[in-house]
Formats: sequence, C-alpha cells, structure tokens
Amino acid sequence: MDRERNMKDADLALKLFVVFFRSNKAVAQTVAEDVRSSGFNMTEFAVLELLYHKGDQPIQKIGEQILISSGTITYVVDKLEKKGLLKRISCEKDRRVTYASITEQGEQVMKEIFPKHQHLIEQIFAELSNEEKDTMIDLLKKIGYKAETLQL
Repeated sequence: MDRERNMKDADLALKLFVVFFRSNKAVAQTVAEDVRSSGFNMTEFAVLELLYHKGDQPIQKIGEQILISSGTITYVVDKLEKKGLLKRISCEKDRRVTYASITEQGEQVMKEIFPKHQHLIEQIFAELSNEEKDTMIDLLKKIGYKAETLQL
C-alpha cells in the first residue's frame, strides 16, 4: 500500500513539474515577445523597469535584484547609457559605489511601453481570482524556498 501511494505521489509530482514547466515556458515566451516588440531584450527591460519603479540603484546591487551576473549588468548598463536611457551617478559618500539612474528619455520610453506590458501580464493571469493569485504566490514561494534548501 505504501509503495502504491509513493508511486502516486511521485507521478503527481512529475505531472505537476511538467505542467509548471510548460506554463512557465509559455508565459516567459509571451512576455519576451512583448518586450522584444518594444525594442529591448529581457535584461535591458528589467533594468529599466527596476529604475523606473524603484529609483536610482547601486549598479552592484541591480544584478541581485533582477538575478543576473555583475558582468552582464555592466554590459547592459553600458548599452542603456549609450541609448541615453540611463546615466551613472557617483556616490558622494562612497567612491566605490556608482548608481544607475533612469534619464528623462528613459522615463518617457517606460511611460509609453510599460502600460502595454502591464496589461499583458494582467491578461495572462486574468483566469485567476485575486484569492487564487494570492494562493499561487504563496505556493510558488513555498516551492522556491524548498528547492533552494535541497542538497544536490
């Protein structure tokens, strides 16, 4: 009986993984297409969106917030700076720290493209009630925390 139950648990976990992975892939592809249609890649958009909504950020901390490497951040910040969408600002208190700051041009671009992006995200999750969205957030956090604690 225990073996049969363990097989059902394993089968259900595998099915959940496949459904979760396919769903994540579909959402990620849809969002990436939307971002590309605005003339950015996902990393560029993530940096601009962070600065647009959270204000100036230490360049060294941006990677932690959007989950990319420091080398990639430097490259992306350089590209966005060349496009005039952000600028670097030296920290007066600590010369080792440089902030990325969205420019007026960058803010204008985000004012134009972000509402469409936000609407797409709302559409993706429109099938869920607010209660279901809250539940899904809690469950995904639970899964993520568990995955981080596993020893490989």
